[in-house]
Amino acid sequence: MSSSVALIAHTDLQSPFAWSEQGPVSAAQFLGDTTALAALLPEHPYVFNACKDRYFFTVAFAAALLRGQTCLLPPSQTTEMVHQLASQYPSLYCIADDPSEEVQLPCYFCHEIAAAPVEEVPRIASHHVAAIVFTSGSTGVPVAYSKTWGKLVLNAQAEGRRLGIVAGTKKTIVGTVPPQHMYGFESTVLVAMHNSAAFHVDKPFYPADICAALEQTPQPRLLVTTPFHLRTLLDDVQQLPPVDTIVCATAPLSPQLAWRAEQAFNAPLIEIYGCTESGQLATRRSTQTQVWETFEGAVLSQKSKEDRGVVSGSYIEGEVTLSDIIERQSASHFLLHGRSADMVNIAGKRSSLGFLNYHLNSIEGVKDAAFLFPEDDMPDGVQRLTAFVVAPSLSREQLLSALRERIDPVFLPRPLYFVDTLPRNSTSKLSRAALLDLERTLQEKSLSSPLLLKIPEDHPSFSGHFPGDPLLPGVVTLDLAVRAIEAATAWSLLPGQFSAVKFLAPVRPGAILSVEYERHINTCKFAVRQQTTLVATGVAVIKLAAENSSDKKEVA
Repeated sequence: MSSSVALIAHTDLQSPFAWSEQGPVSAAQFLGDTTALAALLPEHPYVFNACKDRYFFTVAFAAALLRGQTCLLPPSQTTEMVHQLASQYPSLYCIADDPSEEVQLPCYFCHEIAAAPVEEVPRIASHHVAAIVFTSGSTGVPVAYSKTWGKLVLNAQAEGRRLGIVAGTKKTIVGTVPPQHMYGFESTVLVAMHNSAAFHVDKPFYPADICAALEQTPQPRLLVTTPFHLRTLLDDVQQLPPVDTIVCATAPLSPQLAWRAEQAFNAPLIEIYGCTESGQLATRRSTQTQVWETFEGAVLSQKSKEDRGVVSGSYIEGEVTLSDIIERQSASHFLLHGRSADMVNIAGKRSSLGFLNYHLNSIEGVKDAAFLFPEDDMPDGVQRLTAFVVAPSLSREQLLSALRERIDPVFLPRPLYFVDTLPRNSTSKLSRAALLDLERTLQEKSLSSPLLLKIPEDHPSFSGHFPGDPLLPGVVTLDLAVRAIEAATAWSLLPGQFSAVKFLAPVRPGAILSVEYERHINTCKFAVRQQTTLVATGVAVIKLAAENSSDKKEVA
């Protein structure tokens, strides 16, 4: 690669660079806006690009390049994230397009620029660090990776060749993912800049908005989206605007959804594999093969099947060890088995959350679903998985029956929560923290109403415990509480499997007790009270063998 690369690949500067509801914006106008904004920017090394509009984001990114600055693209724009960035990167400032949003940084706005078109394409040094991108933090703290301009361009060109977005095709791109995310950055912004294409300025979320954005752009066009957006679109819209290619990434894509999408649009669906560390690496047509093929220029190596793959090549920043478990078939082809951090081992059997999520989402009637590996072992010492499912047309029994046909029974979810939606972010990713929060919320909602127990005056235990001073034995209090919970819930509490049992106050003949209980994963916490006096507390283990029993206290 030469020591510098053109800012954009458009040779016809009157051709469209972006599309909006108002019509096209030419490449010459883009260069004019970029040059005008660059002249206003301060002499600081780092900029936080907070622009929501894809065009303004690209103008801000390009203007920073002209000033020799580096764009920070964090996984979120929360106050805490901005604070962390400001503490790590000196003199950080912000470029935004929405004055109503407060960012705790010195801010420059690009939404009111009215510059004259420019007919000369500037060049940027290949070694310049154009962006610092961050992992999503879905499994921990976000990690930063530097991306040089030359490598980003090579990656965008390789993707363009794979997707058929090359000079002369005049393709336009509609993306449902934000440009700050690595997938959106590469597949909507960079791929357009360096393959003479154009993009729509919006980030449509709702089906009607996606259709409107497609209709505002000319054909041939691509839809760059996620499984979540795609499923919502197909469920809501009967007559879809035509597209030439569907591009999908960021979450497990079920084969049913891929088939539906191709039939609905009458277009191929190309799934993209990549990671923040390496950038986009490979594609596959999901309805035809499970094998991934790397982009031209990327080379995959693997010492053994037990080792993680290493990718290197023309557009890779050095050698990158993949976080995913792969099965290398050649230097350019591989199978994907899931992230190493997602590997689970239960009762001596190994699998990955990615593999399990794939099969759970493949069940007919499942709209969205995810497994979660709990933070701690169960009180009985057994490791089990939790699952959250959006499947309004399925019963618990139907879902588990279908899942048994796809995965080993040891990985069946216990508990299984039916929910309305999953807490996906703007790129449809699910963080472990979000799933743990959802689990805690669901557990709180499963709190019971107290059960009332009246202790008979002539209960047989009183005759021997104790004559003249009758007290209900603690074991009888425990037995009565357990029987009441089982009758109210259809749970089966394992005999003898109790922990943290305490007897705190005496129970006399004729006492009226209330039993409070709540389910926590596969245990039942309970408390017995007499009016405001706490009588006994404990934790019981719930038997899980009878999965088909009706559990009216489990969230559904």
